[in-house]
Amino acid sequence: MKEKYAAAHLATPRSSGRPRFLTTLRFQKLVSILGVAVCVGGLTSCNRKSSTEASSSAIPRGAVEVGVLEIQPQPVTLFKDLPGRVSAFRVAEIRARVSGILLKRYFEEGSDVKEGQVLYLIDPAPYEAALSSAKGNLAKAKANAEGAKLTEARYKKLIETQAISQQDYDNAVATLHANEADVLSAEAAVQTAEIDLGYTKVTAPVNGRIGTSQVTEGAYVQASSATLLATVQQLDKVYVDLTQSSNELLRLKRSLANGEIQSDENGKAPARLIMDDGSDYAEEGTLQFSDVTVDPTTSSVTLRAIFPNPKKDLLPGMFVRARLVEGEKPKAILVPQLAVTRNHQGQAVAYTIGSDGLAKARILQTSRSIGNQWLVESGLDAGDQLIVSNLQQVREGTPVKGTAANLSAEYLPSTSSN
Repeated sequence: MKEKYAAAHLATPRSSGRPRFLTTLRFQKLVSILGVAVCVGGLTSCNRKSSTEASSSAIPRGAVEVGVLEIQPQPVTLFKDLPGRVSAFRVAEIRARVSGILLKRYFEEGSDVKEGQVLYLIDPAPYEAALSSAKGNLAKAKANAEGAKLTEARYKKLIETQAISQQDYDNAVATLHANEADVLSAEAAVQTAEIDLGYTKVTAPVNGRIGTSQVTEGAYVQASSATLLATVQQLDKVYVDLTQSSNELLRLKRSLANGEIQSDENGKAPARLIMDDGSDYAEEGTLQFSDVTVDPTTSSVTLRAIFPNPKKDLLPGMFVRARLVEGEKPKAILVPQLAVTRNHQGQAVAYTIGSDGLAKARILQTSRSIGNQWLVESGLDAGDQLIVSNLQQVREGTPVKGTAANLSAEYLPSTSSN
C-alpha cells in the first residue's frame, strides 16, 4: 500500500506539470501573433497618415474656392479720348433783305436745299414799279446829257471865232458834266432797283439742311437783321469742338511732337469718333491744332476737329468723344476691373495664387482703363494666376483652390484702349 501511495503521489505532479508547460507556450505564441498584427496595423496607419498629410499639403484643408484667370500679355492699341460736341460746318441765317408781304414758301422744313435755291417769294410788285421808275429816270438823264453834249460842241466852235463869251462856253461844259453825272446816278438807281427786285426771291446761300420756317405766307417781313426767316446748316462735313484745359493742350502738343500721337505731314492728328451710345462712327476726321480758342474766364481751350458727314448721322449739338491714336503696346497686361480692389492707402491690389496654394496680395500700378479692364504697368507677370471671383473671402495667406474663371465677354481683355 505504501508503495502504491508513493507511486501515485509521485505521478501526480508529472501529469499536472505537462499541461502547464503547454499552456505557457501557447500564450507566448498568441502574444507574438498579436504583436505582429499590431506592428502591421501601425505601419498601415502610418502610411495612410503620410498619404493624407501629402495630399493636404497640395490643397490646404478648408481652402476657399476661387475663379482664376491666367495673365497673358497681348498687343493693345492705345487711344486718347477727348469729349466734344458737334457743330455745323457752316450756319447761314436766312433774313429778308427787302420789306414786303411774304407770298410763298418753296421748301419743306427739315429738307436739304442747294445753294441758290429759291426759298421764299416776297411781293415783287412795288420793286418792279421802282425799277421801271429808275429806268425812266435813266432815260431822261441820258437825253439831258445828249442835249448838253450837242450844246457844248456848238459852243466850242463859236468860242474859236469869239462869237460867244468864254463864260457861256464854260457853262455849257459844266452842264454837260452835270448831265453825265446824272446818267451815272440814274444807272445806279436802276441797278439798285434790280437788286431789290432780285431780293424778293430769297435764296439759300449754302448747301445744307434747312430748319423750321419762322414766318408763314401772308406775313409782313422787314429788311432788317431782326427778321429771321429760317436757318440753313451745312452738314456734309461738321466740326467737333473739344474743350480741354490748357495743361491738357500742352500735353497733347508734346505727345504730338514726340510721336506719341500719330499725325500726318501737316501736323494734323487723325481722329475717330465714339457716338453717345458707345458705337463707332464710320468716317475718320482730323484734329486741327492750329484752330484753338481760349476762354479767358476759365482758361480752357477749344480744339476743333473736322469730320466728313456724308450720311448726315452727325447733327449739331450731339455729344461725342474724339479718339486719337497714341500707338500700340505690344505686351500689355490687362486685368478685369472686378479683380482689383483698393487698400487703406488707396493702392490698387490684386490677389494671385502662389505655388503653396495661398493667396498673395500684389500692389498694382495701373495707367488707364480699357473698357472693363485695367492696363497694368507693374505688379503682375505673365503666367500669374489672378483671382477674379470670391474676393470677399480672400486675404493675404488665405488657402485657396483655383478653377478657371468663366467670365462673360464684357469682362474679357480687349485689344484697344482709350
